[in-house]
Amino acid sequence: MEGILKELQNLTNEIAVFGPRAVVGLFIFLFFWLLSIIIKTIIMDTGRKFSPGRKQVFNLIGKLVKGILLVLAAVIALGKMGINVTALVAGLGLTGFALGFALRDVLSNVLAGALILMYRPFQLNDRISVAGFEGNVIDIDLRYTTLQAENKKILIPNSTLFTNAVSVLKVEN
Repeated sequence: MEGILKELQNLTNEIAVFGPRAVVGLFIFLFFWLLSIIIKTIIMDTGRKFSPGRKQVFNLIGKLVKGILLVLAAVIALGKMGINVTALVAGLGLTGFALGFALRDVLSNVLAGALILMYRPFQLNDRISVAGFEGNVIDIDLRYTTLQAENKKILIPNSTLFTNAVSVLKVEN
């Protein structure tokens, strides 16, 4: 019986020490969560003032900023709770490196798509030729640019458009 009482007292002491830390960590996480929503909304509202292509870039940036803020919030909140986050931060760095390496083609297409949407070297309905393909541009998104040829659609990765010479053959107004 004495052992049980001692264990209950130890548990009570641990709760008394960890409880306030947990509450502070939760408030920090909630603050960053609300901040991330506000910043994402501001970025996306700013993007609505631009053309649809640039709007996609602002949406991507808004989501990216929100994700970064939530990861930062989790690390800070766990640190305030008294949890050693050194290994977590190192693991996040290694995970980021591994994901970046594994998704390098996807990331290069997304980055090239964002730059194409921002700089607009060609517009929708322009007739372009790139890397042996020719057609009218019917869609530009963050990953692919879609060309309409005579009887087929051609999806060209944006990194191809960004690294090869593009000939704008006919500009539609």
